[in-house]
Amino acid sequence: MSRTKKITILLVDDRPENLHSLQAMLEADHREFILAGSGSDALKEVLRHEEIGLILLDVQMPDIDGFEVARLLKADPETRNISIIFVTASNKEEQDMMMGFEQGAVDYLLKPLNVNICRAKVDVFERLYFYEQELKQTLEEKEHVNGQLERFMHTVAHDLKSPLSGVAGLLLLLKEEKQLQQAPELMNYLEMAISSATQLSDMISAILEYSSLHPLQQAAEEVDVPELLEQLVELLFPPDHVKIHIEPQLPVLHTNRQKLWQVFQNLLSNAIKYNDKQETVISIGGALKGEFYEFYVKDNGPGIEEKDNTRIFRLFETLDEDDTKGTGVGLNILKLLVEAQGGKVWVRSVAGEGSCFYFQWR
Repeated sequence: MSRTKKITILLVDDRPENLHSLQAMLEADHREFILAGSGSDALKEVLRHEEIGLILLDVQMPDIDGFEVARLLKADPETRNISIIFVTASNKEEQDMMMGFEQGAVDYLLKPLNVNICRAKVDVFERLYFYEQELKQTLEEKEHVNGQLERFMHTVAHDLKSPLSGVAGLLLLLKEEKQLQQAPELMNYLEMAISSATQLSDMISAILEYSSLHPLQQAAEEVDVPELLEQLVELLFPPDHVKIHIEPQLPVLHTNRQKLWQVFQNLLSNAIKYNDKQETVISIGGALKGEFYEFYVKDNGPGIEEKDNTRIFRLFETLDEDDTKGTGVGLNILKLLVEAQGGKVWVRSVAGEGSCFYFQWR
């Protein structure tokens, strides 16, 4: 057993010889046993020992029978998850066994006990107990990591927004300069810079809020997709040789704006960054397909060989020899975002002629 795993097993029977016989049958280095000679003693032992992982419980006992003990244990939130195996000689009828299951038993052992069957059943529930403990530990570690990530996100957001606020403040001061006010073209650039700084600040706040929410808490809203794309394109500052056409009939969706933004941002950024043509042409469109809206982002870039159509969506996979251009993370995140709400993402491409990325959005 790894990391000295231990399980505590409570044996309950009103006959001492049965208790000692059962303990001898199940003895193992990683098992600890607690013995109880009555139903009331069994309840007291469970209250004293929180670590009990399995109970072998005799049905017929003089004070409180096994059915009642099981019912009381299952009624208590603190003890309801302890596995119970009934041990019985007299209640072999189907209706009696069904009653036992209704009271919380997970299995039966019939007297006289078959040693091999008894050991095999206990081994099964022992493994389930260890799996449950490992799962609990993993969830605790996950919560700890999530707490660290949330603190990290708040720190990063603060460290990003502080200099950004300084930049925005400086731009607003420049806007008051008379020399700049007399230069319409420069004022236009300045307005664009102020608008972009404001949008970036809002985006940092949105990402921070989004990262701190459980998936079920992430709010959906009415998202005008053409408007979202226009704002995104403006924030990307595409060079003059990049022409982006947005289909006018794109929908308004009730969805999570930040997630959809991330997907489109990834595809558009890649289409601009990796294009090798003198003039970059990007088209964005889509159509309703059943319960999904099927979007596409098409470009006239270098294209992708068919053998790489699946590989590009894997984590840390890149196609460019110059690995400073990308991390191989973006498309994997895109895939996770799309698949998280039931959709699919794929690409159709011809090497040298461009690519068309498709994704389904509920």
